[in-house]
Amino acid sequence: MDAAAHALPIAVTMGDPAGVGPLITCHAWRMLRTGSSPFYLIASAAALDSVRDNLPPTLGWTRIGSPAEAAAAFSHALPVLVIEGGKVQPGAPTPAHAPAIIRSIELAAEHVRSGRAAAMTTNPISKSVLTAAGFPHPGHTEFLAELDQPNRDGMSSGPVMMLAGGGLKVALATIHTPLRDVPGRLTVETIVSTTRTLNRALKRDFGYVAPRIGLAGLNPHAGEAGTIGREEMEIINPAAARLRAEGVDASDARPGDIVFHEAREGGFDAVVAMYHDQGLIPVKTLDLWGGVNVTLGLSFIRTSPDHGTAFDAALAGNARADSLIAALSFAARMARHRTRVG
Repeated sequence: MDAAAHALPIAVTMGDPAGVGPLITCHAWRMLRTGSSPFYLIASAAALDSVRDNLPPTLGWTRIGSPAEAAAAFSHALPVLVIEGGKVQPGAPTPAHAPAIIRSIELAAEHVRSGRAAAMTTNPISKSVLTAAGFPHPGHTEFLAELDQPNRDGMSSGPVMMLAGGGLKVALATIHTPLRDVPGRLTVETIVSTTRTLNRALKRDFGYVAPRIGLAGLNPHAGEAGTIGREEMEIINPAAARLRAEGVDASDARPGDIVFHEAREGGFDAVVAMYHDQGLIPVKTLDLWGGVNVTLGLSFIRTSPDHGTAFDAALAGNARADSLIAALSFAARMARHRTRVG
């Protein structure tokens, strides 16, 4: 990314237009339109029209033809790169929205990869809606990894999802994996690859000089020396030993009921959780409204609110933009750090 990356706008996808994405983006613009990094929304006009009744009459949006026009428009109206899309009813998702949802993501990734945007921030999508339309990916993270395939950065075993909030940074060794399948998916190489990617991102995107990373155990009490499970002894600790031999400061498996407290107290700069809810529960408990989802290991920066489509809130028109605002601020900070370290 060039030296002016921090001055470039952030590309924001609309997410599922029947969800809260369009509404919270408008609210975020109202809160951030002065004194913050500019951003623009990639959305259908129908998605924006659908939320007009739940916005102040003075809150408007303006069409832009390219990301380069976003900064000049940002202080007086939400810049929108308009794409095709059919009628939208808040709270009423349909697979018919899938082409516009996917196109919004593709364009944002294209803009940031080509250097026209500093980062991308994605609004929530509904996995079930996209699956019904034939979308083959479990979620944003895996789709973005495919879009970035020619430029994948340290992602030999797949994309790395990191959640940040409540004073924690937590990366996931497995992502959208059924709980019963997690032990079979965990390997030494998976944990090593995830932790390498996290370690590099902490240095490049967050400014840590020598990150300290805690590895959560899979079993209660981190296996209790093999009496409550052997994954710690046979997979997690050997991965930690390999990482330390490479110069990565990674702990042996720590009990899952203590490692997040240790991180909050300053013992670790980040934690690797072994499965989805192990990592998300502490982050969301500590900061339900301000959590941020970050995809690590891509050639570009991607953040997202740490919540779902909230179709009920979209229907009621009372969605909160806290997490999207946090995701936008996180993306801007990451872009500045990445610019400084090259």
